[in-house]
Amino acid sequence: MNILLVGASGGIGKALQNQMARRHPDSTLLTAARSGAGLSVDLTREDSVAQLADEVKGRAGRLHWLINATGTLHGPDWQPEKQLRDINGETMSSVMAVNTIGPMLLARHLVPLLTHDEPAVFASIAARVGSISDNRRGGWYSYRMSKAALVMGIRTLAIECARRAPRLTCVALHPGTVDTPLSEPFQRNVPAGQLFTAEQSANHLLDVIESLTPEQSGKHLAWEGSEIPA
Repeated sequence: MNILLVGASGGIGKALQNQMARRHPDSTLLTAARSGAGLSVDLTREDSVAQLADEVKGRAGRLHWLINATGTLHGPDWQPEKQLRDINGETMSSVMAVNTIGPMLLARHLVPLLTHDEPAVFASIAARVGSISDNRRGGWYSYRMSKAALVMGIRTLAIECARRAPRLTCVALHPGTVDTPLSEPFQRNVPAGQLFTAEQSANHLLDVIESLTPEQSGKHLAWEGSEIPA
């Protein structure tokens, strides 16, 4: 089995890399990130994504799993918006570029390597806050919008792939609240027992990925496998 993990330098990405190496030691595992070991990719630049696709094709030929573990919620100079007056167009664009456009560029250039006669998976980390019907608290405009748009992108991708790659399952995955730098500023109100280590989250996500069927393609699934409403 040939696997590509994008975002391998992040908290969940590193844990996924460790757990996949343990669970699937005979597989070819390629990793990609903006910096660090492995292949280089900048999801905000389409030419970089296209170059990644060429490199993966040269090394592996075809893929069986593509897991995208990239994402952004805050930066050194900005935090998620608490209210309307906090919206900044440049910040919102940068969040959409990483959380929504980047994963769809991965699909654009790498789904052809997942299109074959064997079971395959395209999975991208999403978030429960991307559920429109589950939004009861408001705030976090850019992050919520970017993840909701990602879920719609995955759903649309699944519909297209069902016609020409019926053995390819495309899903958005909610990893739970994970103890990583991304969530660190917002962990204070997480109920006891609901903050996962990166290793716990990675194991949950791999349990879901390993049990996927084509009938689940296009769904937004939580870490324990339940479907999250749109």
